[in-house]
Amino acid sequence: MSDKAKVEKHEEETISHGSGFWQKNSKIIIGAAVVVIASIGGYLGYKNFIQLPNEQKASEELFFAESNFRKDSFNIALNGAQGKAGFLKVISKYGSTAAGNIAHLYAGECYMQLGEFQKAVQHLEDFNPGAATQVEAKVTGLLGDAYAELKKNNEAIDLYAKAGSLFPEDQSISSEYLFRGALLAEISGKTEKAIELYQQIKDTYPRTDKGFVVDKYLARLGVVK
Repeated sequence: MSDKAKVEKHEEETISHGSGFWQKNSKIIIGAAVVVIASIGGYLGYKNFIQLPNEQKASEELFFAESNFRKDSFNIALNGAQGKAGFLKVISKYGSTAAGNIAHLYAGECYMQLGEFQKAVQHLEDFNPGAATQVEAKVTGLLGDAYAELKKNNEAIDLYAKAGSLFPEDQSISSEYLFRGALLAEISGKTEKAIELYQQIKDTYPRTDKGFVVDKYLARLGVVK
């Protein structure tokens, strides 16, 4: 096998094909997303909506599903059990509430874990992050992962590029999403796009993990220091 073929094989294994990036890193990704959601309580209005009857009911039903999500019981989290609602029922009954909105995000992540990527796309696209750009960046990145798994590379590249630019304050995750987009662009034969995204990492996030190694990726595409 030629050196080029070895590189391509290695990168294809890295970029979420089959048992790819999502399966290898889903715990980290979901953990980060949940932390962000919990820390930005204002955008969901938790302090306010529990005072409203319909919102309170939605929040109470969401609790059971969330607890199973944290136990990695994704089917139960989605569909409920023992008379308790799952995320799908919360969406059906309370889709217009804040809890119904966040249930879309959780449902999308559950479907990612279960390998049902088209369903994941539907729910992630229905989730509204509001003005929380940090959450929007992570959800956009999750959509990129889902489209990559569906082999819809053009859509995935665009989503990764967007995710890498939405919240530059989080340099680690921004550079990670730009790198995924660049790598997928390179694999897809979109050399100019790959160079553009690699260069963006080099210029904007030089002191991140991806920033420290990006020169070798640029070099193999003919871009030297």
